[in-house]
Amino acid sequence: MSFELWLAFAAASAVLLAIPGPTILLVISYALGHGRKAARATVAGVALGDFTAMTASMLGLGVLLATSATLFTVLKWIGAAYLIYLGIKLWRAPVSSGHASADTENLPKERPLRIFLHTYVVTALNPKSIIFFVAFLPQFMSPAQPLLPQMVIFETTFLLLATLNAAFYALLASMARKSIRKPSVQRAVNRVGGSLMIGAGALAAGWKRAAA
Repeated sequence: MSFELWLAFAAASAVLLAIPGPTILLVISYALGHGRKAARATVAGVALGDFTAMTASMLGLGVLLATSATLFTVLKWIGAAYLIYLGIKLWRAPVSSGHASADTENLPKERPLRIFLHTYVVTALNPKSIIFFVAFLPQFMSPAQPLLPQMVIFETTFLLLATLNAAFYALLASMARKSIRKPSVQRAVNRVGGSLMIGAGALAAGWKRAAA
């Protein structure tokens, strides 16, 4: 594999990852509502979720989803319903008191493991992501060279970029959280984020398979 080809893949991946999607919206929402501990859990969930989606694509699940309308529809509705559920939950989330310090404020209680699992499910249980990897990766792979080393390099590169991207958004959100002291502002952030999450779920529900 040439360095130019790898660089093109890395650049394309970085641009695509920089566009906030459902996963990044969830990362930002948890970082704003729960701080840096939640941010670390969401970043880990993103990394494992992308690893699962890319590995499933390489093992052929993406081809199955692309050809099986029934399986695609089932996973699509499960993923969409989960996004909408998270959006409603975020919309209704309580806010902390504006008079408490960042270390002692009464945050909505959410265990890091639960946050990690939420982020993992949103990232991995998304048929659009799996099919995206199936369509995206072959554009940079050379059939004249061994496929396995190329897959390993591309997957490692994408996972590293995805983790850094999620960490960047989580860090920005957790830092911005320190300046958000008024309950009315926190409530507005929760409701905007919840609305975006619900909208993402609705779009996922209406997303159709690409024509063959």
